[in-house]
Amino acid sequence: MTNGFRRSTDLQAELHRVVPGGAHTFAKGSDQYPEGMAPVLQRGRGARVWDVDGNEFVEYGMGMRGVTLGHCFEPVLAAVRDVLDRGISFSRPTDLELAAAEDFLSIVPGADMVKFCKNGSDATSAAVRLARGATGRDVVAMCGDQPYFSAQDWFVGTLPISTGVPEAVRSLVREFRYNDLDSLAAVLGAEPVACVILEAATALAEPAPGYLEGVRALCDEHGAVLILDETITGFRWALGGAQAVYGVRPDLSTWGKAMGNGFPIAALAGRRDLMELGGLGTDRPRVFVLSSTNGAETVSLAAFRAVVAAYRDGDPVATMEARGAELAEGVNQAAAEAGISDFLDVVGRPSCQVFRTADATGTPSQAMRTLYLRENLLHGVLGQSYVISAAHTRADVEHTVDAARAAMPAYRKALETGRPEDLFDGRPVAPAHRLMAAPRRLLVTKS
Repeated sequence: MTNGFRRSTDLQAELHRVVPGGAHTFAKGSDQYPEGMAPVLQRGRGARVWDVDGNEFVEYGMGMRGVTLGHCFEPVLAAVRDVLDRGISFSRPTDLELAAAEDFLSIVPGADMVKFCKNGSDATSAAVRLARGATGRDVVAMCGDQPYFSAQDWFVGTLPISTGVPEAVRSLVREFRYNDLDSLAAVLGAEPVACVILEAATALAEPAPGYLEGVRALCDEHGAVLILDETITGFRWALGGAQAVYGVRPDLSTWGKAMGNGFPIAALAGRRDLMELGGLGTDRPRVFVLSSTNGAETVSLAAFRAVVAAYRDGDPVATMEARGAELAEGVNQAAAEAGISDFLDVVGRPSCQVFRTADATGTPSQAMRTLYLRENLLHGVLGQSYVISAAHTRADVEHTVDAARAAMPAYRKALETGRPEDLFDGRPVAPAHRLMAAPRRLLVTKS
């Protein structure tokens, strides 16, 4: 059991005083946790973290899916230490930029050039800008079943909360449905489209046979640039991303999250004829793609190269898949034994799993989620999902299954009474994608 959360609660109040929302990422907000039980962390190692109250947790989510090798993975830290006393940021490129670019292109054979940046939002937005510049078109076709592509206006304008985004920007996005080629064909057939952007797969949705090939063919037919967002799938589905798993070659791809095992690095990659439009020495009109002070600082490039080396020397994806499968089997078996498997289960790709919490009617329930999170926290497990890392051991998985099993009597009681709120203090946790709370609207023609 925990030591309580008094110090975390005090510090969280101070965070709300100086940081809007009390956190720098919506998914890290205290409203994502049971009231009075939002740990403020101090340190981590491997798959474990410690908070300011001295509580130790097996952690899932792992830096918003950005840490696949574990916290404080020594080969990455060693690579970073090696560059610290040689300088971080310069007024000219470094030899490290060349080495990192060559590393990247060696693992993504469908890409001819790469440009590094700091986060996936900048990479996807640069890809959209490049596609618009290359095609001379303004409209973007975006998969509406996938929750998040960018913090920039072209995407934020599609959200229910889009205050501050001009209508002229909001009107340029059309949505299509995943695994539904007809919906994409309708969008592409209605007007000229600059690009089609989607994730090849998500934790809960795999491409149907022929779907990605059909997307590729439709883009070719209509002259649209195909952008695959590999921010999550890269280094978690495979070293070469989802495109390596499913055998589809995009025109552009965007990367982030696990590239640096927690260090801030992302990338835009793609065909040479497109990428060169954002460079020098082209006789075509140049496109402003990416230019930033810290895009190629040495620390994150060194971390990225060490991550690539770790993937080449071992098989972190296989480890994540194996531990994730063991976790799902253990929790789902425990739920079946408790007679609640219709209401609580673990689903998704083993390297990127979530748990589903439903009430007695089978409806997804934030109150039931709150109860499950509470019981897990009390038993030393922290996470809004079961997104795993290669640092999770069998002992970590067994600990997690034991914590889930310990949560099930309370969960079953809540199902029986229909009043989960009686078993926790305060309000239920907020939805994971609070900006996505309202239903999204399918945009096929101009609004």
